[in-house]
Amino acid sequence: MQRPRLGFIGIGIMGEAMTRRLLDRGWQVTAWNLERERLDLVTTHGALTAATPADVAAASDIVLMCVLDTSAVRNCVFGPAGLVTSREAQGKLLIDLSTIDPDATRDMAARANAEAGLHWIDCPVSGGPTAAREGALTIMAGGEIAAFDRGRPILTELGTNVTRMGPVGAGQTAKIVNQAIVGVGYVLMTEAAVLAEAAGIDAARLPECLAGGFADSTLLRKLYPRIQQRDFEPPQAYARQLLKDMKAVGEFAQSLECELPLVLQARDRFAQYVDSGHAMSDPASLVRLYESAGPPSD
Repeated sequence: MQRPRLGFIGIGIMGEAMTRRLLDRGWQVTAWNLERERLDLVTTHGALTAATPADVAAASDIVLMCVLDTSAVRNCVFGPAGLVTSREAQGKLLIDLSTIDPDATRDMAARANAEAGLHWIDCPVSGGPTAAREGALTIMAGGEIAAFDRGRPILTELGTNVTRMGPVGAGQTAKIVNQAIVGVGYVLMTEAAVLAEAAGIDAARLPECLAGGFADSTLLRKLYPRIQQRDFEPPQAYARQLLKDMKAVGEFAQSLECELPLVLQARDRFAQYVDSGHAMSDPASLVRLYESAGPPSD
């Protein structure tokens, strides 16, 4: 049985890593990105290119997408040369790997199906570009069971933990919870490093020292060493993205009348860092904010 042809929209840090993973695994991939120069990062590994998202739909059986935010998703799907403008979009599957608003996801999925017969599953990811290259992402999915089953062979190429959490929008909701943990975790790991260094202990050995205890975690084992070693280049993500996600967590919590003061404080830390000129810096470099001004007094 012939494999479906894949399209990939959005060749950012994660999109590049996922596209290269799929190419390594023998899939045919046609790529599009708003900044055309980034396509060179995947064409040198065998990807084809398309001039517009609509052309990606025409050249593909299943389209994957990983772009910055809700407005970018909307433009790629419904813009002047968006996916739904292709006559060949009917019956095709869209796997949205972006991290965006759950309500907007449900609205866009319904509209895309009504206008172009597109089937939509929301599949935000966690794990970073290294995990993407290794096919070791965690993927939170939302969508109809039949659509999810159709996309599963591709998702399992990208992730070792792929979980359908419910109908369309459920994946994005799970990702909001994930980002609440991650965003607070970045600040917590930063403050742990600052505290250990100020106290004069061997801060580099902290993950080893705490292994197996209640403080042990992936954040402690993988993120803390990068903060403590000031290992921020090349960026594995961008501070502006994590700030965007933390704002989304705050708005979502407000809509549910949930008070999450810790999340809001972490959001404000990242807002301060981004506003100081570090939008495109790795979020792990938040420690620079503490080095320049120290932690807040309130």
